[in-house]
Formats: sequence, structure tokens, C-alpha cells
Amino acid sequence: MKLPRRRFLHLAAGAAALPALPRIVRAQTYPARPITMIVPFAAGGPNDGIARIMAEGMRVLLGQPVMIENIDGAAGSIGTGRAARAAPDGYTISIGYWGTHVANAAIYVLDYDVVKDFEPISLLVESPLLIAASKATPASDLREFVNWLRANPDKASAAVPGSASHVASVFFQRQTGTRFRLVPYRGAGPAIQDLAQGRIDMALLNAGAPLPHVRSGEFKAYAVSAKRRLAAAPDIPTVDEAGFPNLDASVWFGFWAPARTPKDIIAKLNAATVETLANPSVRARLADLAQEIFPREQQTPAALVDLQKAEIEKWWPIIRAANIKPE
Repeated sequence: MKLPRRRFLHLAAGAAALPALPRIVRAQTYPARPITMIVPFAAGGPNDGIARIMAEGMRVLLGQPVMIENIDGAAGSIGTGRAARAAPDGYTISIGYWGTHVANAAIYVLDYDVVKDFEPISLLVESPLLIAASKATPASDLREFVNWLRANPDKASAAVPGSASHVASVFFQRQTGTRFRLVPYRGAGPAIQDLAQGRIDMALLNAGAPLPHVRSGEFKAYAVSAKRRLAAAPDIPTVDEAGFPNLDASVWFGFWAPARTPKDIIAKLNAATVETLANPSVRARLADLAQEIFPREQQTPAALVDLQKAEIEKWWPIIRAANIKPE
């Protein structure tokens, strides 16, 4: 059958556009059902707190519930592995942090790749570590504390609730020429309790949870491992101000989807993330957790890729040289 030229060109143009139709329809209809956000830790920790604040804001913007699923174990590697193996359709995303997407790959034998098996969505927040000690420690500032540790090698005990605290403690020893015993804990809560009661001498902890205990005088805080003071605790000096600029380190958080999640879905999730982080109420709640929001220009998939790559290059050699093993 011979078609008129105009009719033929119209059909040809329509056929050429067909491959793009599924992408357009998908972008318009996603999300059509609830989204699951995997938190690879038990409820109550920093990952969980940040995830719940973000999920609440994203629910409104996406028009669908964002359901939190806590899957803990093996320093977050069990839940992170579940997220890596989820269908790449945008209905399963995960929150992760420096420990799950940098340190764990140098400590554990994983059945997934922390880079190749994930599609980055956005950087979220970062928090420095708090260098804290029991009230009984005979030092009034960080310099005195380091001198005390040097004078008493292997006598002090440090709580290490997780890979971030463990690696940071090893890094602290390496940079200050000190030695102290590392005591594993299953979570920050028990470590904070023992520090407050003087059963442990020191700890390097994500800054949010310990701050109320510092304010109440239950234990000391010598410095935060950042270039600028925390808005939530402006009276605590930075490591630079305390005389140890080589101790600068932070714990950062981000959102990921499984690898091969379509780019248009990633773009929609990123837009919801960025808008949620701009919400004044969300910003205030994250600040209460001592979390610093990344600048707008860094709330991108590319910025998350770049930071993860730089952190892997920095920390993997340190972790492997220290021969850190799973607890």
C-alpha cells in the first residue's frame, strides 16, 4: 500500500519518538506508590533521625509516603547490601554515610560494591566528631589531654561504637602519637552512658547525641573535628583552634538508589531532596541534631560521587595500614 507523502512523514516522526515515550510517561507518573527508604541501622541513631526528618518532607513533595525500613547489623552492611540488590525502579532508596559507603568496604568482605552498585542521589548533611572525655580526666583542654595520653600510654580506654568512631580513634592516635585501648560498643547510646558514668575514659563520637550530656556537665568535650564551630555548640572549639589542625574529619550522609535506576527518577528524587533541605523547619531540626547541611551547589549526585571518591582515597590506606577488622 502506498501512503501519501504527508501521511508517511507523520507516521515516521511518530515512530522515531516512540523510544522516548516510556521515559516521558515514567517521569510523569513516578511515584505511583509508596517509596521505601532503607536505614541500615536500628531506630534512634543518626542515620535514622536524619532519614525520618527527610522522609517527612519528601512525602509531601513526592505525593507518596516514604516508608522507613530499619535493617541493622554488621555496621550497616546488611541493610546497605539489601538496598544494593533492590529493584532499580525508584521505589527503594537508602540513606548511608561515611561508614557504610567508605569505611565498610575496607573493613568487611562485602557482596556488593559501594560505588558500582549504587546510583547517587544527593549529599545531605555532615557532622564532625566530638572529642570527649570523662569528668575524671585530668585535662582542661585538648592539648593537655593529648599530653596526658602521651604520658600514660595504653592506660586510657576509648569507646568505639561503630566504624566511624573506630577509624577516627586510630587516626587520632596516629596523628597525636598517643596510645589507648579501644573498647567496642554496639551503639553510641551505651558508649555515651558509660562515658557519663566514668566507666570509659574517652570517645570520638558523632557530635549530635553527646551534646546534651556535655551541656549538663556529665562529661567533657575538648573539641570538634571541623574547620568551623558547630552552630549547635558554639562554645566548643575546633581542632584547629585547639592546636591540632591535622585532626580535621567529619561524618557525612547521603541518599543512594540501586545502580541502573533511571536518570529521570534520580532527578525527581534529587529535586525532592533539595527542596526538603531548603525547608526552614527541616533545617532547624537537623541543626538540633548537630548536622550541617551541605551548600546547595553540593546537593547533587556528582558532588556525592566526588566526595565518596576522595574519602575512599584518603581513608582506605589508613584503615588497611591499621589492620582494622570487623568487631
